[in-house]
Amino acid sequence: MTGQLHTELWTSWASLLRSYSAAHGLNSRHHAVVEVGADEIALRVGSRWLRFTHEMLEDSNGRRSGFSLQEDGTVKLDGIAEEMDLAAERLAREMMHSE
Repeated sequence: MTGQLHTELWTSWASLLRSYSAAHGLNSRHHAVVEVGADEIALRVGSRWLRFTHEMLEDSNGRRSGFSLQEDGTVKLDGIAEEMDLAAERLAREMMHSE
């Protein structure tokens, strides 16, 4: 994958997380913050967080799993491919509606 394509996918991933977190925030008492950097994206809700790097997903419970963006617009989480928008919506929903 070219660097330019990876940058575009990284930016898209961050935008999807931000959009879906805001949408789920409409029906939640929580507020999400998405922090974006060249090598890390963090989604924070209260004291809980998800941290994405180019190869890994970590969460505030200490879990780690594989993470990668694919050229076809999918995301691989622990080796399982999922459409990028569906994965972002699911993760945002889980963060916004879990206690």
